[in-house]
Amino acid sequence: MVVAAVVEQADGILVTERPSGTHLGGYWEFPGGKVERGETNEQCLEREMREELGVVVEVGRELLSTRFVYPDRIVELHFHRCVLKGEPTPMLGQRMRWVSRSELGGLKFPPADRELVALLARGTSRQ
Repeated sequence: MVVAAVVEQADGILVTERPSGTHLGGYWEFPGGKVERGETNEQCLEREMREELGVVVEVGRELLSTRFVYPDRIVELHFHRCVLKGEPTPMLGQRMRWVSRSELGGLKFPPADRELVALLARGTSRQ
């Protein structure tokens, strides 16, 4: 299971680029990662955001859960609205951007993220 943070501020929506040499390297994504044994989705997002972006987050409601079948794996994804408690800084050498809703469709996202990208681009996910 994978969880990802949907962080939206006046500057846009936070996205990071997957490192080259990894599954779907070079694609943009919503920051997050794999849930470890014994972790809740919220605990995973708190850990991943601290490790990847050096920032504390307040994890909010789930916006979307989806399941996607890739040729080599099945991914169960849970996207949660999150609020940053500080300024994010890429800790793993990854690129990070704030993009507008209208820019989302122009970025290369993993197929598993496309449903959320479409939802955000339509503007139907605001709280």
